[in-house]
Amino acid sequence: MRKLILLGTLSLFGLLWAGTTGNIRVVISDSGGQPLPGATVTAATQESLTKRSGVTDGEGTLMLASLDPSAKYEVTVIMPGFNTIKQSGVLVRTDRTTELRFELKPSTVEEVMTVTADNPVVDTTSAIVGQDITLELTESLPTARSYQSYLQLAPGTKPSSGGNPSSKGGVNYSDIGGNYGNSTDNFYYIDGVNITDNTTGTFGANFNSEIIQEQTVITGGAPAEFAGSAGLLSRVVTKSGGNSFAGSLNYYFQNDSLVDDNEHIAGNDFNTYDTAFTLGGPILKDKVWFYVSYQLKNREDDVYAQSDNSFLRSVTTDQDFGFAKLTWQMSANDKLALQFFNDPYDRDGSTSSTTLNNRDTARKQGGDNYKLEYSHYFGNLIWSSFIGKHEAQLSNIPADTSTRNNIIFNRSVSSTLAERSLGGAGRTLETQRDREFIDTSLDYSFPTSYGLHNIKFGINYEVPVYYEESQTLGDGALYTSLDNQFSGTSLEELTRSGNWTTGSISNDDVSRILSSIESSSDRAYFTGLLDTNGDGSVSAEEIRAYQFTSSQGNPDGAINVYRSFRSTNNPYEVKSKGISIYLQDQWSYGQWTVNAGIRAEQWKHFASDGSEIFTFDFELAPRLSVAYDILKDGRMKATAFYGRFYDPVRNNMTDFAGALTGPVDEEQVYLGDRWLTYRTRGGSVVLDSIFAPSTKTPYTDQIMLGYAADLGHSMSLEFQYTHQDTTDILEDYDYNLYLNAGDFALGPEYYGITDPATLSALENHEINYIIGTLKGGERKYNGYELVFRKRMSNNWQLLSSYTYNDAKGNSNSDSNADFQGDWVALDPRAPNIYGPQPGNIKHLLKMAGSYRFQMGLELGASYLWNSGTLYSRTFSLYGRNLPLMQDDVTTVGNYEDTWVLSDVVGKFESPAYGTLDMRIKYTKSFSQITTEFFLDIFNALDDQAVTREQDLAAGDGVTSFGEGTSWVDPRRYYIGARISF
Repeated sequence: MRKLILLGTLSLFGLLWAGTTGNIRVVISDSGGQPLPGATVTAATQESLTKRSGVTDGEGTLMLASLDPSAKYEVTVIMPGFNTIKQSGVLVRTDRTTELRFELKPSTVEEVMTVTADNPVVDTTSAIVGQDITLELTESLPTARSYQSYLQLAPGTKPSSGGNPSSKGGVNYSDIGGNYGNSTDNFYYIDGVNITDNTTGTFGANFNSEIIQEQTVITGGAPAEFAGSAGLLSRVVTKSGGNSFAGSLNYYFQNDSLVDDNEHIAGNDFNTYDTAFTLGGPILKDKVWFYVSYQLKNREDDVYAQSDNSFLRSVTTDQDFGFAKLTWQMSANDKLALQFFNDPYDRDGSTSSTTLNNRDTARKQGGDNYKLEYSHYFGNLIWSSFIGKHEAQLSNIPADTSTRNNIIFNRSVSSTLAERSLGGAGRTLETQRDREFIDTSLDYSFPTSYGLHNIKFGINYEVPVYYEESQTLGDGALYTSLDNQFSGTSLEELTRSGNWTTGSISNDDVSRILSSIESSSDRAYFTGLLDTNGDGSVSAEEIRAYQFTSSQGNPDGAINVYRSFRSTNNPYEVKSKGISIYLQDQWSYGQWTVNAGIRAEQWKHFASDGSEIFTFDFELAPRLSVAYDILKDGRMKATAFYGRFYDPVRNNMTDFAGALTGPVDEEQVYLGDRWLTYRTRGGSVVLDSIFAPSTKTPYTDQIMLGYAADLGHSMSLEFQYTHQDTTDILEDYDYNLYLNAGDFALGPEYYGITDPATLSALENHEINYIIGTLKGGERKYNGYELVFRKRMSNNWQLLSSYTYNDAKGNSNSDSNADFQGDWVALDPRAPNIYGPQPGNIKHLLKMAGSYRFQMGLELGASYLWNSGTLYSRTFSLYGRNLPLMQDDVTTVGNYEDTWVLSDVVGKFESPAYGTLDMRIKYTKSFSQITTEFFLDIFNALDDQAVTREQDLAAGDGVTSFGEGTSWVDPRRYYIGARISF
């Protein structure tokens, strides 16, 4: 942190960044249409201390840059010899330019003309695709009162119960647990601070929705100043206070008496409330403002089992969101802002109806966040900087400390979830995902005889850190055992994917088992046990024929097959260091605006012993967009965009390759009367993985074509076509497996390894895996989108959209070590792997709007419809839901394996459904106090539709393949009130 503070101090004299602002472009002409140079233009709002003024150039134009977002700007134009013009209610949006055109008339007396006009709703200088989610919209609609829930209002975002929605070609499925609706392709920012979890790629912080001034959701066309990927960017700007004291106090509540009967899971009773206050105002008028907020959320749930509706447990969840912001306008050109927020979260159990009491876990998460920002304004030059830290704890604490034992059943035999899940959750986990950062940049606008230029240059430096401390409970091991009725089952039978409910050993583990036998001190014992042909060695056929029969020492008397034994417990910390640099020029000339830029990123990864384990060197990401003002009046545009977005490798891979001083787990198979360790995970003796020298940073190329028109009366219509290619996907490889994989083989030259010692360690299983670029891995997306929006005017507003998504590929990997690379049958080049992407939703239709009546009543509603989620037919192995494979070994590409079946990957689709939510709001003002009363009705039609179907061919012990596993919650009412002053 000291290094960052030093850099922050130096940056005040260097190149610095603003980043969460918008612009106003003013065009002034006389009554004959001739440009008027020399007019003084001023823009100010009661919601920000920032005030900008300038003089129009020879073309009668002026750019007022780096304005805080607000819908309450007043723009004043003064020109000697002409009438003065004022326009109020001017909207400034983050990352957008609002163009105002004024015609001045000669006047010999001082007069002020107040202009009443609709705000321009189309930025004809930008190719950015996205929406600003305004307070006016969110306050009128039924939402979950969080920035994550507001993302559902943006066109193209898919449903997400966890608050991490996929957008366009973003990944929407992970085979780890068969997780749908949880994208790892997004970036989340609050006031320019990246709060994305540096390990999971999901959101990494929560805060009170009352502090949001504006939320911008970018889904495409992002210029070089932005990081990006195949997903979306969420950018929240917070409130700052004002010259008058203002605040609010609200209270929302709901309980099971306000919820209709659940058709699928009976008896889930609950009570919840949500209360918050806000206060902002001046410490010194026009100089120092403050804004503070505190929110408390509480929920109590009685959880009932999905299988038989029996009572399981009561769960309490508490969340506290604190926020404080101090803004000091040191001079007309200098501003300093200090900000703090935190988000502690405590849940004393699981609210899932499929989590048994013996597998129940408590959750603790959250942390403190700090930011200090300074900016200076030099007329055409904006100079700013911020420095800070984001903290995020995430810990799981099991309720049952007994040994975890997952029991394997043949899927031809009926078995319950309770029979499959013996013992506790198995392991405590405490993690810390922190990020220290400094951001610096320069924003410079200047006119030339060939148009207006806006040049931006910036540098970002950050240090994401991952800390972990865990302990394996019970006897120190996690077991996967065979139910006693299947005693005598062979290893070969157990590795037939479609026949069993779960598994922890695959066919590709055979080579490791054989190698471990050869190097074992008990080699003679294992050879005597397994060498059935008496040739003095154990073959692959002999180990596959071994039958599991012993229950000796098993914690539940089941048949021993596999366990992961924790031999060493140590806390550890890994980290990475990233530098991002960008340079871009937005050039406006006549009806054309071109934004050309380049972004370069470098990431270094460090192990827990402090050693540098890999550097992803600078990669250049070009971004180019063209916007054409079709009618030359700032109301209609055509756009084109090309951009490359690199997806930096996260700290989960740093952890995979760098946990050298952390815990050590020994994966073991039970043979005869003893356990054999065939793979060691963690520690420095046997490395879990290394980075291949040839590893590349994954990236997405995006091409977009668009059209937008300002229809007048605050209405706009937009159309977008998007094509995305994602390649250089990251995975881990089993080096020895791929040395002899027929046509799929990869040798040391593919990984760029020339060091003999490294090659020897790989060949002798002293290194488990090698992280590299997935050969042939790709994802392709084509889609189009139609958006109609009417901003609030004449008492009504509407945001509606239709999106079509066509997503295909041969990998769902996203900066994670999964089964591709470890099993040839799952190789991207293998048969039946390429196809429709699981998790994709082909069609999305959204409508959200409200109408205000004169008596203070406002009715709001949203209707979200989708065509259903694509999914595969799968089996469970190592906690992964993998595409179903054939039982028998066949040869493809000169390699024998059990290949994925045809018509399995992405070939199934859950039912289409739509949900109508409604809000009734009544507002009454009394002098300086305004009261608001809310009634939200979620799922107003009580259509408890299936949202996900079971994808496991063997089911999960509760539901069978194709049956519903989750549904839209029943109709429920949410009551709230707010007092504002």
